[in-house]
Amino acid sequence: MSTTSPPDHRIRRAIRHRRHRSLVARWRARLRDDRGSATAEYAVVILAAVAFAGVLVAVMRSGEVQTILTDLVRGALSL
Repeated sequence: MSTTSPPDHRIRRAIRHRRHRSLVARWRARLRDDRGSATAEYAVVILAAVAFAGVLVAVMRSGEVQTILTDLVRGALSL
């Protein structure tokens, strides 16, 4: 073994350390990346709008609301 070359375990440790740092750097970059966040926000807004529309349809089909709306329209047409 030459005196200028480091022992094998040091080389392996340095390689593992370098790989670990590279992996950590890639994960940090992914976590900071904002690509796709606007799409996710739009999806949440659309989901909320669909849920609200479903509730609105259910309310509009109820007998009480239909009666109120019918009376409102009849009152407006009788003027």
